[in-house]
Order: sequence, then C-alpha cells, then structure tokens
Amino acid sequence: MKHVEERFGENANKEILLMCIGITSCLGRFIFGSVADFVKGVNKVFLQVASFFVIGVMSMMIPVCHIFGGLIAVCLLMGLFDGCFICIMAPIAFELVGPNEVSQAIGFLLGLMSVPMVAGPPIAGFLRDKLGSYDMAFYLAGIPPIIGGILLCLIPLVEARSRRKEKGAQSEEQGVEQKMIEHEKAQEDAKSKVGDSVL
Repeated sequence: MKHVEERFGENANKEILLMCIGITSCLGRFIFGSVADFVKGVNKVFLQVASFFVIGVMSMMIPVCHIFGGLIAVCLLMGLFDGCFICIMAPIAFELVGPNEVSQAIGFLLGLMSVPMVAGPPIAGFLRDKLGSYDMAFYLAGIPPIIGGILLCLIPLVEARSRRKEKGAQSEEQGVEQKMIEHEKAQEDAKSKVGDSVL
C-alpha cells in the first residue's frame, strides 16, 4: 500500500488491488482445483511450479508498473496463481508422502511458509529506509518462488527414479523366486528318475 501511495499518490484507489487479489485467488482455487482432478499423480507438481514462477515474476513486475492499470493486471494474475498454490498444496503433499503422513507434511510446509511471512515485512521496511523505495524488496521477493519452482521440477524426476528402483528390485525378487522354483522342479525330476531306475 505504501508503495502505491509513493508511486501513484495518496489518492490512488489502492484497496482495489487487494480486492483484485482476493477475487482472482477465489477463482483460481475453483479453476485449478478442477484442473488438478485431471492431472495424474506427482505431475500435479508442475501446476505448483507454474504458480511459483508466475508469482515470482509478478512480484518482480510490481516496481516496473508505472500505470495503475498495469498494477491491477499484475495483481489479478498474482491472485489467480495464489489460488492455484493454495488448492494444489494438499493434493501434492498427499501424493508425495501418502495418507498417513499428509497432515505432518502440510503442517511442516505451513511452518516453513511462516518464516518469510514474518521476516519479509521488516526486511522490506529496512530496504525502504536504506534505498528510499520498495523496488528492491519486490525484486528480492520474486527470487525465492522462482528458485522454489526450479527445485520442485526435480520432484517428478526423483519419484520416477525411485519407482524404477522399486520395479528393478521386484523383478530381481521374482527372478530369484523363479530360479528357486525351477531348481526345486529339477530336483524333483531327478529324484523321480532315480526312483524309476531303481524300480
């Protein structure tokens, strides 16, 4: 809000920006919640990656907007993908850790999210006091979501690798079982042949 007052004057209708974020966040939850139903398994992570990238880029775009309409467009997009982030969080946790650990995973995630939410405003205020504007704070705020999105891209790769290992281990076990069965059959055949020769 302070950034809007400094950039567009105190008479700027800054409350509209929060309203835009809230409305599109609600729409985003409906839209991306429905989309997530059609995305299978761990691939839901890519929806989260998209939301992180858009939120990060839009945060960096805020200082670039010198027209109030452009700032409204940025807030609309940010709200839309904020809704995506919120509604996809639980299904992804469920897919990654399973039903028994999902509540702990969501609690851990929300606990981690609280750290930047608590530390962010004082850091932004400190940067404003030192640099004279909030521009650097917005640029820095866009970096963690983008890095988080890049790291999230690795999750499907790790998941696919672990599944390949599990399949390899299962096929080895089946191969060992098959060899044991064949060995037992060979022993039985040998015993029956010895019995026939004795008779």
